[in-house]
Amino acid sequence: MQRLLHKTCVITGAAQGIGRAIAARFHDEGAIVIVTDLDVDAGMAAATAIGCRFEKLDVREEADWRRMADIIPALDVMVNNAGVTGFEHGAVAHDPEHAGLADWQAVHRVNLDGTFMGCRYAIGAMKAHGTGSIINISSRSGLVGVPGAAAYASSKAAIRNHSKSVALYCAQQGWQIRCNSIHPAAILTPIWEPMLGTGPDRATRLAALVADTPLKRFGLPEEVAAIAVTLASDEASYITGSEIHIDGGLLAGSAAQPG
Repeated sequence: MQRLLHKTCVITGAAQGIGRAIAARFHDEGAIVIVTDLDVDAGMAAATAIGCRFEKLDVREEADWRRMADIIPALDVMVNNAGVTGFEHGAVAHDPEHAGLADWQAVHRVNLDGTFMGCRYAIGAMKAHGTGSIINISSRSGLVGVPGAAAYASSKAAIRNHSKSVALYCAQQGWQIRCNSIHPAAILTPIWEPMLGTGPDRATRLAALVADTPLKRFGLPEEVAAIAVTLASDEASYITGSEIHIDGGLLAGSAAQPG
């Protein structure tokens, strides 16, 4: 049984990583998938490989969201996945003392403003039929402090809280529009490649980066996509304002060690 049959789903930042995995899984589940990304070449390549539609979308720009509302006025599922760490172009100070205001704002424009506008667009596109699922990709970093990546952690914490506000607002209006957040920890996506490298010590680096994770491994984008499918489906019709952690047990408490 295809769990998302005929549902129209928009996914931001879906050219690679978690977003692409969600798009592919949604397509497999029978959804009408619209892959969006700022990177046109990568986005079109992903959409072609999956067999779905691509639309260019800069989540920071309100005009782009207005265009989405015009071309896709009815929607069943919105996945706000697009995000940045602030380190995409090299080492930048992102600690609370040395972070520059422009660098701080650049991270929040994508992660938080993009999610805010994605939620607003989704509500407008769902309220006519009164049902839908909004899924916001937060992070384990939205639940704990990250001194060296304060802007990223702050933005992901705000996504966590805004998801609850959206959920309550929609319920208050009498709509069956649900909003939930997913909080991945270390998921093996291209964002980690600069730290892992391709040398003979790659395996050692991999192990070191997940040494404090009880399951002792990276998660996979497909494992996040599995959670997104459930939240998008009618099976989760009573789940709203919730947060789901996918972190190998990292937030469960003291690290478990194999016997």
